[in-house]
Amino acid sequence: MDMHVTPAPLVSSPALRLTLFFFLMTALFMATLDNQIVATALPTIVGEFGQMERFGWIGSAYLLATCAVMPLYGKLGDLFGRKYVMLTAVTIFTLGSIACGLAVSMNTLIAARVLQGLGGGGIMVSIFSINADLFEPRERARYQSYSSLVLMASGAIGPVLGGAMSDHFGWRSIFLINIPIGIAVLAGLFFFLPFRRPTRRPTIDYAGALLLAGAVTMVVLLGDGAELFGSLFSLGSLAVVAIGALCAVAWVLVERRAPEPVVPLALFSNPTFSLMLVISLASGAVGIGMVNYFALFLQTTTGLSPSLAGLLFIMLTGGIVCGALTAGRLIARSGCYKPFAIVSASLTMLSLLIFSQIHPGTPLYVICAVMALHGIGIGFGQQVPIVAVQNIAARGDVGAATGAVTLSRMGGASIAISIYGAIIASGLARGTNAIPGIDDIEKLTPLVLSTLPQATRQLVAESYTAAFQPLFLTAMGISLIALVSAVSVKAVRLPQKVV
Repeated sequence: MDMHVTPAPLVSSPALRLTLFFFLMTALFMATLDNQIVATALPTIVGEFGQMERFGWIGSAYLLATCAVMPLYGKLGDLFGRKYVMLTAVTIFTLGSIACGLAVSMNTLIAARVLQGLGGGGIMVSIFSINADLFEPRERARYQSYSSLVLMASGAIGPVLGGAMSDHFGWRSIFLINIPIGIAVLAGLFFFLPFRRPTRRPTIDYAGALLLAGAVTMVVLLGDGAELFGSLFSLGSLAVVAIGALCAVAWVLVERRAPEPVVPLALFSNPTFSLMLVISLASGAVGIGMVNYFALFLQTTTGLSPSLAGLLFIMLTGGIVCGALTAGRLIARSGCYKPFAIVSASLTMLSLLIFSQIHPGTPLYVICAVMALHGIGIGFGQQVPIVAVQNIAARGDVGAATGAVTLSRMGGASIAISIYGAIIASGLARGTNAIPGIDDIEKLTPLVLSTLPQATRQLVAESYTAAFQPLFLTAMGISLIALVSAVSVKAVRLPQKVV
């Protein structure tokens, strides 16, 4: 029998709670915006630094670092108190933003993005933990839904804001804008958030968290193996496979004995859990992993400026919001989630198939419609893995199960970004020898591209279109895996909520 008594809210004053919630949402907006805001500025960054094969790492380095620390931050908050763990995460993120803004090469920018991610992962985990301290259970559900709106808003505003700032103030401004926001959040939380001394001293599964992060990192490195080591079958790539396999085996052995494992292995005894992790991986790969590449595709094949390319993302985000809200209501009404996973994967496959056929000269309204379709497909299945695993997990494992789904979605995005980057780099290397006057196609920023003769612009657009076709077909294959997994899930009806 669960004898746990819910403690009183951390703050009794409603006004102070709302003030704190505002600072928390500002921090969440800052951390999630940072992955979206970079999307439309990336072609400009690549134009300055070159190294197209490194393009994907600007996104995946941030996501990978976020994944690696997520399992640890929740337990650290339980051990040392949420206030100081949150303040540390915001400080690390702000320092990472400064380092990004001052980057002098692609490698220093990627390293700075890792530092940002180490803070961003802590911000995202800590916010939901602090909300639990601030609000009673019934009130908490309402405020968590506001958090979802902030996540959606950052997705809608990010590419537009990133494009506009990159056009008018240079790409470094998209990172440096975090400095005043970060300082404001730090000051607000430092002065207004009370420190609650932890009552429970959990056993932190440091070994499990490190081994899991190691296994995910090795898979991401393998995705970039062709560029990093020259070939997927080189000595370096084989070493990465061996280290990843060792980490995975060691992780399973550690989790079996850990008193409070990062991911309880008992969850895998239910096939639905494993299938939902696969669906979540695919969702991250085609939902989050494609964002940066859509921006590059639109700017290079249609000749749009970063600002205009960012505006097209409103169609994508609008589709995600419509799909997620519609699916949420229908799942609540019917109690069934399997059909939504099937529809989501099917729509995503259809949109990616159409994207593979888009070429220079395709009308913008067609591209807008396909972006919206892709968004609706992603939105329809967004909540399914979390709803499903929370339904099958034991009460004490709900947090770990939810964390595993979040981690798999971020991990899928990181792995896919590396694979997509390798596909684009090899495609461009094969198809750009015949463009007169262009020494290095990767150095073409959208601004430089707009000054070239029409014939040259057409050849560049055709080169990128040819390079992107296998990328869209690869993403379509990932969606097919999600569809097969969704069809294989056992159909269940969620229990009615007892009031």
